[in-house]
Amino acid sequence: MKVLLIIPAYNEQENIKNTVKKIEEFSNELDYIVINDGSTDNTEKILQKNHIHHIKLVNNLGIGGAVQTGYKYAYENGYDIAIQFDGDGQHDVNYIPQICEPLINGQADMCIGTRYLDKSESKFQSTFMRRLGANIISFFIKICTGKKITDPTSGFRAVNKTVIEEFAKQYPTEYPEPESTVSLLVNGYKVQEVPVSMNERTGGVSSIRLFKTIDYMAKVVLAIIIDSISFRKRRKK
Repeated sequence: MKVLLIIPAYNEQENIKNTVKKIEEFSNELDYIVINDGSTDNTEKILQKNHIHHIKLVNNLGIGGAVQTGYKYAYENGYDIAIQFDGDGQHDVNYIPQICEPLINGQADMCIGTRYLDKSESKFQSTFMRRLGANIISFFIKICTGKKITDPTSGFRAVNKTVIEEFAKQYPTEYPEPESTVSLLVNGYKVQEVPVSMNERTGGVSSIRLFKTIDYMAKVVLAIIIDSISFRKRRKK
């Protein structure tokens, strides 16, 4: 099976080289594509200097636009599985087999790597506010879809060929992880979680700041409710 790692990167000069190095050490047969999302630091220079396979976006599209660029690449090049993999070093490449297994066995259309399903698996659990936000978002996803997702903002996720095509055509840009999960669940796709270990960011700055957490959480919840209603209306048509 053809497997592609989609690595969105915005101002990841401190992390991207080491992230790619770990992937290449894990397997020299694993394809990856870095999506340089309009970085304003030295990310592009590092990618070019080290001959790292990448796509350069002239403007910053945000995480949703960057990831969709990767899905379009995966679709156009006939990949069977696409895996979102953060460029900041938080995701552990050793869990790729576990996150792909439910797709290969036909048990899931998307598999999410979570640090909360089995908390003993991952030492890094993120901040209290992030965990609180994840629990609230998870609660509303359960209400709207009937499915409990313990780590709804996890960017470590794998999808099969059918979902690659779906996401290449349409992918949320505002709150891509929870919104894309809701869209799949409402439309009858199978979504599964597997426990993984995640690492703390070693450099750079997270795209979600603490002072924005409450505002972010409220907007995500509203988006989930609106999306679940609109997706159901589309299905009826």
